[in-house]
Amino acid sequence: MKIVQSEALFKHNGEDVFLFTLRNNAGVEVCISNLGAIIQSYKVPNRTGNLLDIVLGFDTMEHYLSSEYLNNKSYLGAIVGRYANRVGQSSMVIDGKIYQLSPNIPPHQIHGGFEGFDTKVWHVENSDQLSAGKLRMSCLSKDAEEGYPGNLEVSICFSLNDENELIIDTEAITDQATAINLTHHDYFNLNGSGRIDDHWVQIPSRFYLGQYPDNLANGKTLSVYGTKYDFTSLRQINKDWDPDSGYDQSFVLDKDYGAYGMAASAYSEKSGIKLEVFTDEPTVHFYTGIHLGNTNARNGQFYEPFSGFCFETQHHCNAINIPEFPSTLLRPGQVYRHKTSYCVSIQ
Repeated sequence: MKIVQSEALFKHNGEDVFLFTLRNNAGVEVCISNLGAIIQSYKVPNRTGNLLDIVLGFDTMEHYLSSEYLNNKSYLGAIVGRYANRVGQSSMVIDGKIYQLSPNIPPHQIHGGFEGFDTKVWHVENSDQLSAGKLRMSCLSKDAEEGYPGNLEVSICFSLNDENELIIDTEAITDQATAINLTHHDYFNLNGSGRIDDHWVQIPSRFYLGQYPDNLANGKTLSVYGTKYDFTSLRQINKDWDPDSGYDQSFVLDKDYGAYGMAASAYSEKSGIKLEVFTDEPTVHFYTGIHLGNTNARNGQFYEPFSGFCFETQHHCNAINIPEFPSTLLRPGQVYRHKTSYCVSIQ
């Protein structure tokens, strides 16, 4: 598979922004930018052979930097970090020292702060080797950025194979002890447009993470059985949900810590498209987009609440402040690794 690089689209912070197109022999096409490592487009043939774009996004990359979009905090298709989801009270303690982070949703921080990884222009590491079918890019998060200690070097690699599997491999190293919890924040709609509450979803998880009313993880691990969070068997999103809020919840996956396995699946009866998500992370955060409100989106669409859903593979939310959760601390000499893949098929 060959990857096609666009001409430079524009400059952001003095760096060129590009789009890269990955296409396999089955007709799947994924467009990825070095701005925020954003998956801008993900086109898949439906059961009649027509291409549907199954991720939410904008027609132009410039729109991802508009003040209206950034103020909405949607993170459409981007990598988020240094820390996915909420860090309680925008603070953490590492080796006895308190670090105050930037509170972009006061009093907490979400998805890395005011200027996280989603707005960085990533450096493409292998532009002369795109014919090998892998797109690798990197960025440096400097010491004290958004309050985090240490210079953190992050790399992300995308590849698409002929089994319709988009693989995302992420690595990071640091020169000081720091907290890290990355995820890719793609919103899916397997119908291509409209609402997603009629999609069928399955999540292999017997336990979900308890939350305070403001969605901050509180350290409790609760059974899904007998609750609206029981997705251990396939069920429609809207079966038992609260139609005013949907889902914004983390699930602990039924697999060994660090093992690579199923995180979630979704299916649309309308399009026939099935999405399967695999990861080596211990949790998946299921979000149905209650806070969406994006105008002038792809093809002039308005992304209202429940226009897309996310399966955010990551470590336990707020784990840096909850000792009982698996550690999200990275020290010098260690390598952070995270692998997630999306696999599409027709049913």
